[in-house]
Amino acid sequence: MRFDVIKHHRWWFILSSILVIASLASIFVKGFNWGIDYTGGTIVEVRFEQPVQVSQVREDLKQFGLENAIIQLSGESSATEGDDVIIRTRNLDSNESAAIVDSLNKNIGPNEVKRVESVGAVIGSEVTEHALINLAIAFLVLAAYISFRFEYRIAFSSLAAIFHDLIMVLGVFSFFQLEIDASFLAAILTVIGYSMNESVVIFDRIRENTHTHKRSDTFADLANASIAQSIHRSCYTLSTVLFACCSLYFFGGDTTKNFALCMIVGFVSGAYSSICVATSIWAIWKSRNKKDIRNAAKAH
Repeated sequence: MRFDVIKHHRWWFILSSILVIASLASIFVKGFNWGIDYTGGTIVEVRFEQPVQVSQVREDLKQFGLENAIIQLSGESSATEGDDVIIRTRNLDSNESAAIVDSLNKNIGPNEVKRVESVGAVIGSEVTEHALINLAIAFLVLAAYISFRFEYRIAFSSLAAIFHDLIMVLGVFSFFQLEIDASFLAAILTVIGYSMNESVVIFDRIRENTHTHKRSDTFADLANASIAQSIHRSCYTLSTVLFACCSLYFFGGDTTKNFALCMIVGFVSGAYSSICVATSIWAIWKSRNKKDIRNAAKAH
């Protein structure tokens, strides 16, 4: 028995509205936890008497809540260990820097402080502004492409689904105050591409079925049939990318967790919004437009 997605459109709209409102509320109230790539921070460079590994340093920094700090080996070092360690993290005062150096000295080994200095943001306001402008241009190009290939209602429905997915990701990162770093923008663009691809696949199937469906079929019937024909492909795609992202999240180390989580949330939201939200918007819009045309014809 085929599940009627469009019949339950009110439930999808209610669920999405609750999630979007909650996400926007968190964004405006709690804001974001911007990483050092956006805000600047402190560089602590130390030289150990014996070679150390990055994992050792990161484990020791966990007690200070700095497990996501950027840790690099310099000087004479191999692929896994070295004497010189550069730690790039959020802004630290002199007491915090001294406590970190003292902890490294006690828990890992004797070391010499080479420098402790403040640095500016890697991604400045100008770069962020350009990124947002490029993102807006990308949305306009996508809208023009979908409108040309399909119709403006499909373009609106697809873009609504993409905005839905972006707000979901931003809401999760805001609510849990997860750090936003340079890789976040790459993950966001990946989510946009995935969500757009899912929408195009379903609406392309709808376009093909418009030439073969019965005249007695409603737009809801057309949408449900198209979803049923493409749902297996969507599930296979989602399961594949989730397997890769979950592997990265659980086994890729602390520095890749937020990058992977952004894509996990975005991909799940993208699959849901493309199947349940975008198609429902289109089907309801087309059905009401058809009714309006019939009513206008009767009036004349």
